Amino acid sequence: MESTGPVDLAALAAVELAACPQQGLTVVRTLAPLTVPGDRTLLGHLLRNLLTNAVRHNRVGGRITVSTSAEGELAVSNTGPVIDPVDVPGLLEPFRRRAERLYTAGEGAGLGLSIVASIARARGAELTAEADPAPEGGLTVRVRFPLSGEARTS
Repeated sequence: MESTGPVDLAALAAVELAACPQQGLTVVRTLAPLTVPGDRTLLGHLLRNLLTNAVRHNRVGGRITVSTSAEGELAVSNTGPVIDPVDVPGLLEPFRRRAERLYTAGEGAGLGLSIVASIARARGAELTAEADPAPEGGLTVRVRFPLSGEARTS
């Protein structure tokens, strides 16, 4: 059963970031205060999936950037393979992956970003994803939550 209430998204991001393996990566965090209505567990899944994706699809010596803003935005980006911008919308669909499945341990099933998109939609948030240009490469995912007083649209 979903339990909704105010969730300190900046604090939750800090907790999830601390629990996420980041060996060999530089982590840049800018966590401005951001409280959103929602279920802490579901928002934790949203953050965990974004962070896991940012680590898994990074490169040796790469970077993860995590930020929250008082304007209602959570952003997670990483360095990694250069992605064709045409391929980005497909990455938000279930079972879609950037590369062919290799069937190795820990590679994932292509569900992480689609779960993020579903949780964002359920919270009335707007999710955008964009490929970051070469030479850094990678992906930036932004989730903009409605602030109190903003109308939710479906």
